[in-house]
Amino acid sequence: MLFCCFGRGLFAQTSLPITDEAKTAPGLSPPGAMPVESPPQRRLFMIDKIYINGNKKTKDYIIKRELPFKEGDSVALNQLVAQFRLGKQQLVNTRLFNDVVISLRSFRGYLVDVEIDVKERWYIFPIPYLKPIDRNLQTWADKGYSLDRINYGAKLNYYNTTGRNDVLKVWLITGYSRQVQVSYNQPFMDGSLKSGYGINFNYSAMKEVNPRTVNNKQFFLRADSLPKAGRFLEETMTGSVQWNYRPGLKTRHVIRAGFGMSKIDSAVWNVNNNYISKSGRTQVVYPEISYTMNFLDVDYAPYPLRGFMAETQLIRRGFGSDVGMWQLNVKATKAWEIGAKGSFSTQLTSTVRLPFKQPFSQHRLMGYGDFYLRGMEKYVIDGVLGGMTRNTLRREILNFSVPLPIRSQSHDRVPFRIYAKTYADLGYSYSKYFRENSLNNKLLTTAGFGIDVVSLYDVVLRFEYSFNQLGQNGFFFHVRNDF
Repeated sequence: MLFCCFGRGLFAQTSLPITDEAKTAPGLSPPGAMPVESPPQRRLFMIDKIYINGNKKTKDYIIKRELPFKEGDSVALNQLVAQFRLGKQQLVNTRLFNDVVISLRSFRGYLVDVEIDVKERWYIFPIPYLKPIDRNLQTWADKGYSLDRINYGAKLNYYNTTGRNDVLKVWLITGYSRQVQVSYNQPFMDGSLKSGYGINFNYSAMKEVNPRTVNNKQFFLRADSLPKAGRFLEETMTGSVQWNYRPGLKTRHVIRAGFGMSKIDSAVWNVNNNYISKSGRTQVVYPEISYTMNFLDVDYAPYPLRGFMAETQLIRRGFGSDVGMWQLNVKATKAWEIGAKGSFSTQLTSTVRLPFKQPFSQHRLMGYGDFYLRGMEKYVIDGVLGGMTRNTLRREILNFSVPLPIRSQSHDRVPFRIYAKTYADLGYSYSKYFRENSLNNKLLTTAGFGIDVVSLYDVVLRFEYSFNQLGQNGFFFHVRNDF
């Protein structure tokens, strides 16, 4: 009997006497004859049945959709190791499971059965929402951790809503600003499990607006500090429908079509009359269409140690001279394992917006979202063309689990992986029309070292001490999760 398992790094092989049934398998000589066997690892075996355990919500066919093999396939044993690894990787990156184990269940001559054991995550998160409006913790700290700058409300994230890896989100947020979001994404709407759809609606109203950048930092207007301003300085509304297409395992295509509306108070216009429009309008309505291609082949998407992933997005926003813009975004990450516990990764990100003459709101580039250099968190760099590379060398220093006092089938422990790292980043942002800040149109470099903590539900805590070319250094903290 041969047993192999992928899920916890186990692969073992043992040999037992060949059964009478196995003697009839292709490649085996009849009794009394001289053996003329092909190497055991190269013999073809047929996958007869795939057994799945632990999926109380997720449909069996959704799990089988992620596997590089199916019932009826003929596979050599030396190929199964790689296919089990890829199958585990695909299932982990669905973000539906806490743990995945793929193993050979039994042999019947040249027929083999495969067993898949999964531990499902919690899928519904009705959670209270409490978060500062600032773009990161360092920016909030510059405002003295003011509680007036807090948004609060409720977010309902219902993952795997019908057991087909679909997602329903309903966000109701108020406080310093307001936001209402309703979205639903169904990746598999047909029997081929290749096509899906999504719908999204979002409304936001903000009492504070950033109409300019001054000294490489955001300059804000507040509605309650302006005597003639309305209740909200900016309101935006977007809606879209999308079609998803996934022909294989690793590549996804998304085509999205929708509309956008943005309206600003006259107080914002007085500070920057090109804030949302090239011609100085205070309200714009525009159509938008986009195409996104995503490729994913890494061991764990939120924190890749091995593999390659990339995303390319082309956007057309508006069709007139006032709001019209083409935007191309490219992002790629390549990671290499170094020994048993080490890894090196390089991440490339770039954006270009054409024509270069755009409203100020379309010049936000470096320092927003995940487009930032480590060590430059306090600054923003405007631009319509920019790119950066982030390079990280890491090594695992601790790997342990903390048992839960109340155990369940899906959560009997909380795993922690802790990495020490060092890094160096490089970036550039070009602006043709907003050039008054010193970090525009300049090559920027940063470096540093830190600790990363990776745990359940894709939570990654990053503790970093960074240096930049301005002669500054300091400690920075980042939290990444999907909530």
